[in-house]
Amino acid sequence: MARLVLVALGAALLIGSVGSAGASPSAGATNARGFAVQVAVPGQPGGSAANVSAPPDAVGVGGSFAYPADGSVVRAGSVTSGAFATPGASATSSASAEVSSIAIFNGDVSVTTVTAKAKAAANSRSSASNAAGSAVTGLTVLGQAVAAGPGTQFPLGDWGYVVTLQSGTNSLDATDAKGSRTYVTGLQVRLTADHNGLPAGTEVMVGYAEASAKANALVKPERKHQPGSAQPAKKKRPAPARQPIRGPGVGPEIPSFTVRPPPAVTPRLTAGGYVFPVYGASSFGDTFGAPRGDVASGWHHGEDIFAQLGAPLLAVADGTVFSVGWNKLGGYRLWLRDQEGNEFYYAHLSAYSPFAVNGREVKAGTVLGFMGNTGDAESTPYHLHFEIHPVGLLYMGYDGAVRPYDYLQAWKRLEDVEFAQVAGWAPPVAASSSAPKPGAILLSSSDISSADGLDPGSLERALEQAGKADR
Repeated sequence: MARLVLVALGAALLIGSVGSAGASPSAGATNARGFAVQVAVPGQPGGSAANVSAPPDAVGVGGSFAYPADGSVVRAGSVTSGAFATPGASATSSASAEVSSIAIFNGDVSVTTVTAKAKAAANSRSSASNAAGSAVTGLTVLGQAVAAGPGTQFPLGDWGYVVTLQSGTNSLDATDAKGSRTYVTGLQVRLTADHNGLPAGTEVMVGYAEASAKANALVKPERKHQPGSAQPAKKKRPAPARQPIRGPGVGPEIPSFTVRPPPAVTPRLTAGGYVFPVYGASSFGDTFGAPRGDVASGWHHGEDIFAQLGAPLLAVADGTVFSVGWNKLGGYRLWLRDQEGNEFYYAHLSAYSPFAVNGREVKAGTVLGFMGNTGDAESTPYHLHFEIHPVGLLYMGYDGAVRPYDYLQAWKRLEDVEFAQVAGWAPPVAASSSAPKPGAILLSSSDISSADGLDPGSLERALEQAGKADR
């Protein structure tokens, strides 16, 4: 088994961005935009972190950010953002930004976390948008802890102010289409006088999300007919070929026979002890049920969680691994069945851990594999396609999947060590090659694969053992 050397990652700026900032969305289009941090200084170059826009879907994930290099204006421990948009007759869009461990102007303003979230949806009948889930926690201004609320402003002596959770919404209600737009800024600090070597007008924005959706009008083609002529005969469409019904756990390339809409339920999963399936910084939207042409049902059966190549993928619950292998859509994929019989699908892995073995019993938090973009995701940003199939809906076959978004929002994220310490564990992928061979192992058994994700400090201990072995 080959020994891999950990890659040291720079702490000053580590941002894996996909996509770039674009024009600001409006209610007249379906698009989204977000960024983690943005600094504007009159007459001087500014700076930004994890600036993304959609379409196409884009994510920005990484480690720490500092501006300037010494972090005297703003410093953040981690930055993550995402922008997702699906235009059409039923349009949806969302954007998010999450920033942690923030210090502004050498600590005059400090924040534990800033979360900005924006969602919009529209169809021919209605439209809506909101910034639900946006929050600022652990805000301290000039050494005093304060409670952050929507549009709350705090003075910074006689030289500036802080505003939290500014947001706004506007709608389009035309005869041929509906549309809605919302935006939210988690935290804004603005100088009204020169301070800290910076001129008045300097602005630091932390956590921004903007989403807009407009329903495309359905236009029926006009059929021309000359008076007195015979009506053209209508062509009969051939009946669709029947697909064999397969049970769950076979991968999305073999859908069930009956085309069903997505289940509009969120059943309780009773096994308990669930954890978030991706370790470290990640980003995801809410695209369950979005149109998809690669499955007979025609809709997205899961959620795409974006992160850096090689990010560890975790068992969400105690359970049994099965159906480990390859298929043309999911690439390297596997399934996990928890102790209550609920099933979870992981797709587009770059490689497996030693625990990814059919029939293997694992604990919640066990590393099963690593982030990639195999299968039909080769041209997309690295992401995990994740599905939830509750035991009560398994009779529906592959179409028994339910919306993962609310579950993912609630599940505990494991934080044994800084993500920057594990982000370099994936090997480089040559442009001319595809994924690693099935069953490839990125780390030796004495490394992370031996760790228990729910045991605090276990990853650090595993790394210490690996370091001793290297010496």
